[in-house]
Amino acid sequence: MEKRPDPVRTEIIRNGLVAITEEMKSNLLRTAYSMIIYEAPDFTVGLFDAEGNTVSIGIGLPMFIRGMSHTVRRMLEHFAEREGKRNVDIGIYPGDVLVTNDAYLTGSHLNHMTFVVPIFADGALVAFSACMAHWADIGGALDGMTKDIYSEGLQVPIIKAWRRGEPNHDYLDFIRMNVRIPERAMGDLNAQVAAVRMGARRFNQLIDRYGLEAVQGGISAIMDHTEARAREQVRAIPDGVYEAESFMDDDGVDAGKRVRIKVKVTVADDQMTIDLTDVAAQVKGFYNSGEAAGKACCQVAFKCLTSPLEKPINEGSFRPLNIILPPGRVVSAVRPSPMRWWMTFPMTIVDTIFKALAPAIPDRVISGHHADLLSAALNGRRPENGRLWLLSGGLIGGGWGAKQGADGSSATICINDGDTHNSPVEQVEAKYPLVIERYGLREDSGGAGTWQGGLGTEKIVRAAADFMFNAQVERVQCRPWGLFGGHPGTGNQVSVRVGPEKELRFPTGKVLARQLQTGDAYILRAGGGGGFGTPLDRPLEKIEDDLHEGYISRKRAEGCYGVVFKGGTNQIDVDATRRRRTDLIDRPIPPDALDPEESAVMSADDEAKLFTRGKSFLARCC
Repeated sequence: MEKRPDPVRTEIIRNGLVAITEEMKSNLLRTAYSMIIYEAPDFTVGLFDAEGNTVSIGIGLPMFIRGMSHTVRRMLEHFAEREGKRNVDIGIYPGDVLVTNDAYLTGSHLNHMTFVVPIFADGALVAFSACMAHWADIGGALDGMTKDIYSEGLQVPIIKAWRRGEPNHDYLDFIRMNVRIPERAMGDLNAQVAAVRMGARRFNQLIDRYGLEAVQGGISAIMDHTEARAREQVRAIPDGVYEAESFMDDDGVDAGKRVRIKVKVTVADDQMTIDLTDVAAQVKGFYNSGEAAGKACCQVAFKCLTSPLEKPINEGSFRPLNIILPPGRVVSAVRPSPMRWWMTFPMTIVDTIFKALAPAIPDRVISGHHADLLSAALNGRRPENGRLWLLSGGLIGGGWGAKQGADGSSATICINDGDTHNSPVEQVEAKYPLVIERYGLREDSGGAGTWQGGLGTEKIVRAAADFMFNAQVERVQCRPWGLFGGHPGTGNQVSVRVGPEKELRFPTGKVLARQLQTGDAYILRAGGGGGFGTPLDRPLEKIEDDLHEGYISRKRAEGCYGVVFKGGTNQIDVDATRRRRTDLIDRPIPPDALDPEESAVMSADDEAKLFTRGKSFLARCC
């Protein structure tokens, strides 16, 4: 009879695994060179068993959950295949450091480099320590749309960065030659390697203290426990087939052509199946992602619904989930589809899964959220020395959807990036020729409802030197939806202010290869979250608080919430408001009529001038 793991020791091991991945995160945060790693943080670390199953994840980006496990498994297969062919340097050995940035394998883009260290005990391979992190530059085009993977930068197949403890100088030299700022790339490389080596060392110490059998038995028990918890939550969902669809604005190439996101969720006893067969085919623009990302968005939604607080994040949580995802979809793209902005479409799939299940579990889902990074890609030359600078222009928070019993969160980074922080203004201004004029909440941006959607934000960035501006913003037209009568949140927005002239808003969020000169500014506005429940049921005391805090305007209170004020005051007339709300039940004001319009839409002539200016700037620089 198999010996049952000791529950006390298992709990100690559970906390030990979480502590290891948290220490890996801290190590990387303190040693990385790129601000997008140490401030964002755009990375994830993890421990995996000898078969590549997830043991513990230290989350930065939730969408990396499947990518790292998928990468570790493919590395195992890769070296097993090589061993069968009797190639040089076959197998995986102590001291090896494996690496790849294969976008079709990791599910993301070439900027995400994944390092993996095998962990041995008593001569046997028992686990892996891994880290995937964003490099600001991996070669490729800086400006404009990419239309295949070859224009997006250096592709690194599965190779060894270190062999049996010795650095592979061919690989290191190859990296230095193919990036624009090698000192930063090598700094991030060494930081990642240090983090995964620390993870391996700490895992070996756990084995030394409790024994391999106890650690492996504890991991198995932890996975079984999280599986049981997840199945219990799935059983609480009524059996049935639930479907929903949503749309993305376009792929940046076929302008105005909507991209369909359709999901089907089947619940049967303690099993859930998410079918993405009817999601749009891979697109011409750079919004594709690999299979690992398509599966990860299903896993992120599933974990939110079944075990959001369960730690460590491990394979057991996903055993009750089946995923159907044929190749060639926008979230299972195949070579040579472009992948640079891989992260945008998957998070709307997460929202759409919630939307599908809303009729079955209204108390466990949220309305749509702003679902975009709202990040500008900038590059230019420093005025003082002519050196190149690159910046993924600082992520900004937006509005999350409301849910039953609670308003949505405001100024919060989109679900793809999970633990990513709002970028600090001081860091950006200290390191780049930029001045942040404003970063604040966006009034009236949250969708009205019994529970109101979270507010988006507005960020105004002025150029202290000329630079190229690229924005890849989605969900400008296809706004975050409300549920059960809640209004949609406002869409995302991109604008520019050229010199002293008035602000002009782009009709789309795809603004590529435009030059901004000293004194110009770009403005990013994150959308708000969708509302939940009819606005006419929102308690008046909450509306008073919203008005006092500046979250909504008087116009929004009157138009969406049916509020009547006393005379010229801001005091609510309770009786008159109740009567008006009764009247509005049959003829509510359309939510679109009350959206904030911060700026005039840019004309075709204005757009052409900016484009010509950008082409001229590129010609001078290149």
